[in-house]
Amino acid sequence: MFKIGKIEIKDYPVLLAPMEDVSDPPFRFLCKKFGADIMYTEFISSEGLIRDAFKSVKKLDFIEEERPIGIQIFGHNIESMIEATKYAEQSNPDLIDINFGCSVRKVVSKGAGAGILNDIPKMVKMTAEVVKSTKLPVTVKTRLGYDNNHKQIVEIAERLQDVGIQALTIHGRTRTNSYKDKSDWTLIGEVKNNSRMIIPIIGNGDITCPEKAMEMKNKYNVDGIMIGRESVGNPWIFREVKHYLNTGELLPHPNISERIETCKIHLQKSIDWKGERTGILEMRKHYSKYFKGYKYFKRFKLKLMDKENAGELYKIFGEILKEYS
Repeated sequence: MFKIGKIEIKDYPVLLAPMEDVSDPPFRFLCKKFGADIMYTEFISSEGLIRDAFKSVKKLDFIEEERPIGIQIFGHNIESMIEATKYAEQSNPDLIDINFGCSVRKVVSKGAGAGILNDIPKMVKMTAEVVKSTKLPVTVKTRLGYDNNHKQIVEIAERLQDVGIQALTIHGRTRTNSYKDKSDWTLIGEVKNNSRMIIPIIGNGDITCPEKAMEMKNKYNVDGIMIGRESVGNPWIFREVKHYLNTGELLPHPNISERIETCKIHLQKSIDWKGERTGILEMRKHYSKYFKGYKYFKRFKLKLMDKENAGELYKIFGEILKEYS
């Protein structure tokens, strides 16, 4: 039984990673539909939240069907993180997650996200203060360390557990590693198999298929698997991974009909949440992912990118179905 606070997952948990400009409510709806067990909001700036910045506050939105869900916050100022935690708590999520893993330069340069890996005492103090400021379970997502010469995750994990976090997700790269570098799960396994650790340890990084999820589960004994980039345009990966973990059987990939139907749902949810114009514009980054591998799809992509009316987009989906059926 996987447990974080009052959250209990009977089967082996597969989680959706928080991703900026991706894991919004429309996308999370689909990932939940296809089996994601726990999800997180896009990461939210503590400074933006306590200043009532519209973009930050909007990211607090979720619906009951998404539960269990965590609100993920980041920042460099401890007092702001405490205030942001209390603000986020008013939305009644199931947990608060601290982002100590974002590698984006503008975040890191301020000492937030993975930038705080250069100041472990501050990282621990910030976590302790957030834990004390809320009745909700607090979890952390971080990396192996700041760079390859400072992979301190074994020590970090112990210290974060000691100040009260209830689960830890570890991405198998350092802040300075690029996504071209292969994710290294060796230290994730060391954290999990450290006799001092009693909280759930969740592994993240390069889970690209059900077989990879099974391999990482069995090899490193992690308590759960988190999937990020591979779910973009591919929310079915949760269904496929969970089925494989439970049965050892590979499900067939979705056919063109299911891909189109799922894409249409995503589009409609995006319009419902953001308004027609913004919803349509922000869906454009997903089309290539949904139809990855389909030959000569570029001509349809160009048509989809050109339209700003939902009705016209649905007509193009019909053309795509006819072409590839």
